Amino acid sequence: MTQRTKPPFRGDMVGSLLRSAPVKDARAKVAAGQMAQAELTKIEDEEIRKLVRKQEEVGLQAVTDGEYRRAFWHFDFLDGLTGVTTYETDAGIQFKGVATKGHGIRVTGKLDFPADHPHLAHFKFLASVTSRVPKMTIPSPSMLHYRGGRKAIDPSAYLGMEDYYEDLGKAYAKAIKAFYDAGCRYLQLDDTSLSYFCDPEQRKMLAERGDDPDKLIFVYRDVLNAALKAKPADMQITTHTCRGNFKSTFIASGGYEPVADMVFNQIDVDGYFMEWDDDRSGGFEPLRFLPKGDKQVVLGLVTSKFGEIESKDNLKRRIEQAAKFAPLEQLCLSPQCGFASTEEGNVLAEDEQWAKLSRILEVAKEVWG
Repeated sequence: MTQRTKPPFRGDMVGSLLRSAPVKDARAKVAAGQMAQAELTKIEDEEIRKLVRKQEEVGLQAVTDGEYRRAFWHFDFLDGLTGVTTYETDAGIQFKGVATKGHGIRVTGKLDFPADHPHLAHFKFLASVTSRVPKMTIPSPSMLHYRGGRKAIDPSAYLGMEDYYEDLGKAYAKAIKAFYDAGCRYLQLDDTSLSYFCDPEQRKMLAERGDDPDKLIFVYRDVLNAALKAKPADMQITTHTCRGNFKSTFIASGGYEPVADMVFNQIDVDGYFMEWDDDRSGGFEPLRFLPKGDKQVVLGLVTSKFGEIESKDNLKRRIEQAAKFAPLEQLCLSPQCGFASTEEGNVLAEDEQWAKLSRILEVAKEVWG
């Protein structure tokens, strides 16, 4: 068994990292009108340089900017699409016992990916400050629809849903090409919907708002594959799915059995970062649907929600269990999600975050060589 020379890597991570104190302080000052955006950007640049150096020192083959320039893992990117209007809401997204700050999105015009989307500059900066593989994370196209459904799409923009989904796929295909042209060879599409379709309460919510969950997941599949159709051969694109991650809480529960066959065999990505850090994710049996070949499943066995460091023996035992259902050479290891899917971050210390990433790399080396 050997380490991998292309993403995803045997020891990898999802993307977001706990925001440093200088970044948090600066963002708070900008929000309060006490600091200019240009000054915030300078601070973010310097803190991202430090963050990248730390990732390199830990030994990661691919590094991210920690999503330091974002408030949310998804809204910041979606806000930047042509045709999307943002607004503040009284209520945020409800997790178990806590809600995010209010933020809404509405499709008010024809969807497109603009040439000056801020995330392109974010990626270019990341690539300029590392000698490792720069990894970019953006929300999957399904998240634009999942967050509001039909009622969040202005009829003056799209009277029919077929045109909406077609334009959404085209916008993302354009985004993928733009990131590729900017030098990106490791792109991740974050998609909580793939897990939410396994949760009875989420399925009920979709049905109550007028969506058929049994049909909607295949619509999302088609949009995603349309976006991926022209993916360059030397670009690795993964997806990540989990059941929610905000201040160490969650939204959904349920194993992957209802979606695994479709996800592994009908979505044209190179790898899957999947949550398996507790019983809410079910067993490893759905891995039996993974087709033989080069597709990788990155086992999210290390939790980003809490600070206790997983034991090497337990991680190795769980990898062995997973390997009963999929070839070991098609498995990798990572946290189940990012450490800060929103700027608030999870409830653990920075040194615990780095210890967990070090543990992942240590175990990956011992398991895969």
